[in-house]
Amino acid sequence: MEKRKEKRLRLKLQDSVKEDRIMINDKLAKELEITDKVEIVVGGKKKLVLNAMYSSDVPIDQAIINTIQGKVNGIADNTIATIRKA
Repeated sequence: MEKRKEKRLRLKLQDSVKEDRIMINDKLAKELEITDKVEIVVGGKKKLVLNAMYSSDVPIDQAIINTIQGKVNGIADNTIATIRKA
């Protein structure tokens, strides 16, 4: 059985990202084989599935989500989360 590829990184909150979207580094997306949907897990409890957007401007150890969506789901700025292909 093949192990799912996942990575722990920091979530940043920014208003510039639309709701239901996550901005990740394009090299990270290739490494995790992400094509469209990303699953975020915070603390093994909170799960979100978001549409992926790619940018080489985002550091490889960070992902950016919408500020309001983060706060509604109890996610603070600089939270460490696990991301994987949904």
